[in-house]
Amino acid sequence: MRYTELGDPDCSIAQALSVVGDPWTLLLIRDVAGGSHQFDALRDGLGISRKVLTERLKALVADGVLERRLYHPHPPRYEYHLTPAGRGLLPVLVALQDWGSRHVMGDGTLSATSTTDSAETRRVHALVGHRLPALELAGTDGAPVDPVAADRAWTVLYCYPGAYAPGGQDYPPGWGEIPGARGCTLESCTYRDRMADFAERDVRVHGVSTQRPDQLAAFAEHERIAFPLLSDAELRLAATLRLPTFRAGGVDRLKRLTLVLDVSRTVRGVLYPLEDPAGSVEDALALVDSLTGAGSLT
Repeated sequence: MRYTELGDPDCSIAQALSVVGDPWTLLLIRDVAGGSHQFDALRDGLGISRKVLTERLKALVADGVLERRLYHPHPPRYEYHLTPAGRGLLPVLVALQDWGSRHVMGDGTLSATSTTDSAETRRVHALVGHRLPALELAGTDGAPVDPVAADRAWTVLYCYPGAYAPGGQDYPPGWGEIPGARGCTLESCTYRDRMADFAERDVRVHGVSTQRPDQLAAFAEHERIAFPLLSDAELRLAATLRLPTFRAGGVDRLKRLTLVLDVSRTVRGVLYPLEDPAGSVEDALALVDSLTGAGSLT
């Protein structure tokens, strides 16, 4: 359903809204990005009528945002997946989520963290039990890397706002005044120094930020970081898991949090918010120990 009455054929905002101006449309893209691909799962997740969902899916396929993939031949059943154009909307979702968290559900304050009783914190902790869909992030050499290790029992993904090698890109103005932004270098170096402890527990550690691969490579070389640092510059992980972000220096950045996933790609534990960057490494080890010892999702 295109909203051609918006007019102004030379305005890219108006023309974009003709595709995604309906609220159901962006929510559908959000849920498809999060791993819901079948009609019934999308309907149940959104509480949308079959008629409206059918219309929206048909329009998104026609506009090249979604593609249909046959998964059951008789009778024919299709899954819906994002096209490259659909993935290009992920930063829009992240920006909308950040704006809503800051200006609609928050007091407008710029922050790289949250409070323990916030809706944002509840959303992050609700990831426990959620399976991360297949996706790849760029490594320091630009090559695609699965953020979940297939050769280890556990993967620790620690997300951080940004860390730079001296002489490279400077931190944005006012970085030190943004609550929760400081401490990324200390956190990564503490993980570096505790690698043996994670290896003993059959854990692979991946650091994730929205920095470019070349920035990650320079930082890793300077600080002798041997474990993988991954770039979510295209915000695929952030949008898929609806991770909290903030914007500084013209860049969308991940807030500091830690996820523990098992080999099935299921999130088994979450640490958020994190007030102590170095202490978060010990917290991650303790979380793995509690999961291994208890064998539960808590």
